[in-house]
Amino acid sequence: MTKVVVVESPAKAKTINKYLGSDYHVLASYGHIRDLPPKDGSVDPDHDFQMLWQTDQRSEKQVKAIADAVKGAEQLILATDPDREGEAISWHIRNVLDERKVLKGIDVKRVAFNAITKDAVLDAIAHPRDLDQDLIDAYLARRALDYLVGFTLSPVLWRKLPGARSAGRVQSVALRLVCERESEIERFVAQEYWSVEAVFRTEERKTFTARLTHLDGTKLDRLDIKSEAEAKAAVAAIEAGSFTIGSVEKKRVKRNPAPPFTTSTLQQEASRKLGFGATRTMQLAQRLYEGVDIGGETTGLITYMRTDGVQMSPEAITQIRRSIGGEYGDRYLPNTPRVYSTKAKNAQEAHEAIRPTDVTRTPDMLRSRLDPDQWKLYSLIWKRAVASQMASAELDQTTIDVTDKGGRSVLRATGSVIAFDGFLKLYREDRDDSEGADLGGDDENDKILPAVANGDAVARQEVTPEQHFTQPPPRYSEASLVKKMEELGIGRPSTYASILQVLQDREYVRLDRRRFVPEDRGRLVTTFLSSFFDRYVQYNFTADLETQLDNVSDGQIDWRQVLRDFWSSFKGSVDGTKDLSIGDVIEKLDAELADHFFPKGPDGQPARECPSCGDGNLSLRLGKFGAFIGCSNYPNCKFTRQLGEAAGGRPVDGEGEGGALPRVLGQDPVTGKDVSLKKGPYGVYVQLGEPEEGSKEKPKRASLPKQVSPADIDLEKGLALLSLPRPVGEHPETKDMIEAGIGRFGPYLKYAGSYVSLPGDDTVLTIGLNHAVQIIAEKGSKKKPGRPLGDHPVDGKPVTVQAGRYGPYAQHGSLRATLPKGEGMDEITLERAVELLNAKAEKSGKGAPKKAAAKKAAAKKADGDKPAAKKAAPKKKAAAKKAPAKKAASKSKKTADGDSAGTTGS
Repeated sequence: MTKVVVVESPAKAKTINKYLGSDYHVLASYGHIRDLPPKDGSVDPDHDFQMLWQTDQRSEKQVKAIADAVKGAEQLILATDPDREGEAISWHIRNVLDERKVLKGIDVKRVAFNAITKDAVLDAIAHPRDLDQDLIDAYLARRALDYLVGFTLSPVLWRKLPGARSAGRVQSVALRLVCERESEIERFVAQEYWSVEAVFRTEERKTFTARLTHLDGTKLDRLDIKSEAEAKAAVAAIEAGSFTIGSVEKKRVKRNPAPPFTTSTLQQEASRKLGFGATRTMQLAQRLYEGVDIGGETTGLITYMRTDGVQMSPEAITQIRRSIGGEYGDRYLPNTPRVYSTKAKNAQEAHEAIRPTDVTRTPDMLRSRLDPDQWKLYSLIWKRAVASQMASAELDQTTIDVTDKGGRSVLRATGSVIAFDGFLKLYREDRDDSEGADLGGDDENDKILPAVANGDAVARQEVTPEQHFTQPPPRYSEASLVKKMEELGIGRPSTYASILQVLQDREYVRLDRRRFVPEDRGRLVTTFLSSFFDRYVQYNFTADLETQLDNVSDGQIDWRQVLRDFWSSFKGSVDGTKDLSIGDVIEKLDAELADHFFPKGPDGQPARECPSCGDGNLSLRLGKFGAFIGCSNYPNCKFTRQLGEAAGGRPVDGEGEGGALPRVLGQDPVTGKDVSLKKGPYGVYVQLGEPEEGSKEKPKRASLPKQVSPADIDLEKGLALLSLPRPVGEHPETKDMIEAGIGRFGPYLKYAGSYVSLPGDDTVLTIGLNHAVQIIAEKGSKKKPGRPLGDHPVDGKPVTVQAGRYGPYAQHGSLRATLPKGEGMDEITLERAVELLNAKAEKSGKGAPKKAAAKKAAAKKADGDKPAAKKAAPKKKAAAKKAPAKKAASKSKKTADGDSAGTTGS
């Protein structure tokens, strides 16, 4: 009797089966097998939150395969991913199999693989456990909460705020962060301030620069010198003085390494150092976790990548310390291993940090086995994990105060020198803009100062005043937004990437120069929720709810009680909006967002005067397709402008960052026509030339991908977009050409007649062959790469054998023939494939055109010997005239139906 093991990913199933041997049968569930149906009633608060589950149609095949395998098996081992979601998937599988009555007499156990290596897998199998009901309850509570918020709040949005897409429990709070930061930036008023620096020369003729810190006995803050006049007065005071060294302070400080990566810190650092979005980072990490081929065996390279734990196993620490001592020497090895604990709010340290499964597999060893992006991420993980156990860096910091003998002014010079690099030899952590300079980077402190002593005379050289202006807080990057959410305790590590992606997919935010900019649609949604559902988008409320869910997972509170407490107040808030009119909503939004939508007039108030009629007032209005700005004198004055337009009616895309639209990028060197950037009803696009008068032919156009900012488009990129689709290169296995282009649903790769969407953080203009092949392999095109058999004997076109959803098949052009049972892809020959294809052509009638043509030719030859039928011909000719009209009418109807269906679908 065999033991059946169920994992999530098919990529892991084959590898794990090799490790376990023939006594085990490993299958994949392909992630979740069922979920709540997207309709009202899937969670029933009136019946103590009873939940209705529905098996995904695409998962039915996997469920049947698992059920068939379990029949007669000795044991069912549920080995889904080692997190709460994995626990939930195992629970679903067990319940579905139980409902199908195939688990009678079968022992069901749960194991978790923290790494896909032979030792880790065998160790996990040797220590099975029961399903953790507390983790399952926490999943049920979270899933019910997300459903109740989404399916209760979203319809309110649709009714009261046309054009809004959806609301979510965590998604709406993340959106509020982005919008509030934008409001801070808009309200920010820059302040002028000045700094004054002087160069001094020692008696040994060495120079150093010091900054003014005290003037007339008063310590200066950063903004104390407010004008050029004050700066010049300070310069005059310095130039009139005579200076000596007032004090010299030296001290040695230590800098400790950062802990190994968690999910969120990996996403942050990959964004800062590599420019990867959160979604891309997790895709790459998933591949590294599932493994690559090393010596003929697929081996996982990193531990599980969804974690908020920062600790590592004792075995891993021992291996890393041994590697540090051997590679760098004992000076770089601390006396005792470093122990880390997380500072993240609500962290669950059930798993290890993200680390290499074997530190002896250095990045250099794996360069040829990984694609460039995988290698970059693996290198980052490897260096961070090793550096976390290395010795501290030691820096000598020096501070010199230069004092005017008359006591009017003091200037200070600071510098630091790395006395011992320690962990900095291998790894330096980046910082966000608001956190200051990177350790050891280009910073005014990182300079060597000359040796001086108290009382030494120094000669003043040039004195330089410099004007500055305070800067607004920076917009959130993916890294800083993830960090902020983690600090506030909003969401979980496994959800950050999907939250950021949903905000972009809903067009609530966009990425501009890798920074989140809220769209007007997003600001309207945030203002609506803050005005009428404030409690549910408050940061502390969302964080407290996360704490309650953590308490459920620890067995401290009943999950249904959490739902009861939430629902009673939430339902009351929703019911309270039933009498809320759209007019009330518009009035509130118009008042709250007036500073955003209308420029300030001379009196400091929003300027609302209509530019068309002159005596009407502009205000926010709602139409069938969303919000816009309109005149109070409607219908006499029909002035309107979209929210994404400036006060004068011009689009603002890129304004201040490359100019308003439309704008000319330059001339096409081939045609000499202008290449311009314009905005239409479906977004911004590039256009070649202008419509010619009297011609129905439209100029060539190309849409901008969502992740490309109009401000970043120059002539070169505009021409590149117009040249799409572009060839990326031949697939290394099939030699079929891979093309990149932009279609109705965004950027895509075209390969072997099928299309694969490009991820949101990739650009269609720069993707290379290696990355394209990887995406095709990961996503899976509809027509996957097959095995070439040779050229067809009739037309010379290639014949291949492909792996299809319902079994292998032979293909020649658009003709496909399924292989009979018992005939595999590896055994079939060209001759046999041609035989099957011919039979399929006969059966389907695809060979009919050739036969009809031959028959017609023979008939024509025979008719050539007979006199023509004179009277019959006109009737046939008349009939022929009617046929195309009928055909055209039919085609017109189909097109209209298709357009109608397409409109409805969109």
